[in-house]
Amino acid sequence: QLQLVESGGGLVQPGGSLRLSCVISGRTLDLDYYGIGWFRQAPGKEREEVSCIGTSDDIKYYSDSVKGRFTISKDNAKKTVYLQMNSLEPEDTANYYCAIGSCTVVDGMAVRSWGQGTQVTVSS
Repeated sequence: QLQLVESGGGLVQPGGSLRLSCVISGRTLDLDYYGIGWFRQAPGKEREEVSCIGTSDDIKYYSDSVKGRFTISKDNAKKTVYLQMNSLEPEDTANYYCAIGSCTVVDGMAVRSWGQGTQVTVSS
């Protein structure tokens, strides 16, 4: 059974930056065989996909709302996926969830397992 644990959320002012981390554990795991990504859900809104990274580093998907501001990366040795978030806006406020499954550049993720989430609040 795979476990995904997010960290790095918090309160940040508009224009600021945060880096989210997702540590994945459970059985022998090679991240190069999986797609891993980030979703977010704001109060009263549906969960939306933010970004994912596929079986190679050239397979990356970003939603239009974060393209150019967020960067996804992974460290297979640490079994960790990161989401660097720059130029944060109040509209980025949400609970951010890590997910594992498959990822394509065009369609994003098909999710197999979810993390519990980490809250990001962008406010002055």
